[in-house]
Amino acid sequence: MKRSLSNLFLFFCLIATARAQNVQPFHQGDRVVFTGNSITDGGHYHSYIWLYYLTHYPYRRITVFNAGIGGDVAQQIFERLDSDVFAHKPTVMTLTFGMNDTGYQNLKGDKADSVYNAKIAVALKSFAFIKAKLSAHPEVKKIMISSPPYDETSKIKITTLFKKNAAILKIAAEQRNAAAINNWGYVDFNGSLTQVSLQEQQRDSLFTFNNSDRIHPTNDGQMVMAYAFLKAQGLAGAKVADIVINASRKRIERAENCLITRPDISSGVVKFNYLAYSLPYPTDTIPGGFGRPQRAQAEGLKLIPFTDEFNQELLQVKGLKPNPYTLKIDGKTIGTYTGAKLNHGINLALIKNTPQYQQALAILHINEERWEIERRLREYYWIHYSILKPRELLFNDGDATIDSLRKYARKDFFVAVTMPTYRKARFKSVREAWQQEIDTLTNQMYKVNKPVTHRFEITLIK
Repeated sequence: MKRSLSNLFLFFCLIATARAQNVQPFHQGDRVVFTGNSITDGGHYHSYIWLYYLTHYPYRRITVFNAGIGGDVAQQIFERLDSDVFAHKPTVMTLTFGMNDTGYQNLKGDKADSVYNAKIAVALKSFAFIKAKLSAHPEVKKIMISSPPYDETSKIKITTLFKKNAAILKIAAEQRNAAAINNWGYVDFNGSLTQVSLQEQQRDSLFTFNNSDRIHPTNDGQMVMAYAFLKAQGLAGAKVADIVINASRKRIERAENCLITRPDISSGVVKFNYLAYSLPYPTDTIPGGFGRPQRAQAEGLKLIPFTDEFNQELLQVKGLKPNPYTLKIDGKTIGTYTGAKLNHGINLALIKNTPQYQQALAILHINEERWEIERRLREYYWIHYSILKPRELLFNDGDATIDSLRKYARKDFFVAVTMPTYRKARFKSVREAWQQEIDTLTNQMYKVNKPVTHRFEITLIK
């Protein structure tokens, strides 16, 4: 891994920038709706993006909404734009589709081309309706996102659908063209994930972000998607903080994105108060996502230069003796480092027992709880938009609907596993209670995410 990582980082940086256009950072008060299919519905990329804003811009409050519905094609997305997207009164919305639109037929040669071309034509006809609807909302910024790839190149045993990703790319090209014509944003998830996959498959032919079905990225892939989005927004390079202290000259040489007060500096001891204006970005190490085996969000950091570009909380102390030093924050021992190591500099964002990382980790867990509750609501809406709407029962939650769904669940696994949530969510009071929980958790995130002052002590071990 190490021998190719630096080259991958450089290459990934170049393609991520080249494949993005007109994607502005989110601003104070933005209401951002991520619209898509199951990859959005059950995915974490939007949650990981929000987590970055929560930690790096703690005073820039935004609200993020999941408007994914599993199984959706462009026509279904068009039909729910008013009730499920614009109902949130967004200032920004994203749109990704194409995975389901291209179908799941296993064909070869000319027949495959013919079927895919027909399906692409249907999808683009619906996309034309979507574009007209979006143009009717000039107050909303739009960001087109290409569908993540269908992984045809991994050597896992799951049957490969021939030329499926090529068909997805044809839809993505139309998204990009529409973005250029309408001055919308564009982010290329497909190319970003494909490039990393191909790189990793050179050393491990079984590597894939889509272990369960070649379709749904697990949480490491979702982290790569979040990285590509943040990169497209031009946010790379903004440090959590950057401190340079010259112990021999007893002075602070740099204090970027932070405030240093009450310094007490010598070659044997360095003390100061530290108030950063951002927090380090925490990552979840628990495997999760679609299918099994699963991988954790943190696994994605091994594949992209996220730490180098987005998670630098740097501390450099020059002019120390070569002996070991103890670093304490708020009286708690964080670690032991040589003078040479401190002179080179350390990235505090990677040290998980610092109080600032622990503060950020609490935000991650609150955000994850918010995501779990929102998923319940998305399951409710999936039942309505995917199952009940075609039967002209949209938002009909009566007893007859329950009976109909119970019968349908006998032949549809997805309905069967969603029914327990639906039985609760069909009551408006329950949905309102869940939304209140989401609002409370969101308020808590923006309460907990405010940086506080810490006392640093770097002491020579004699």
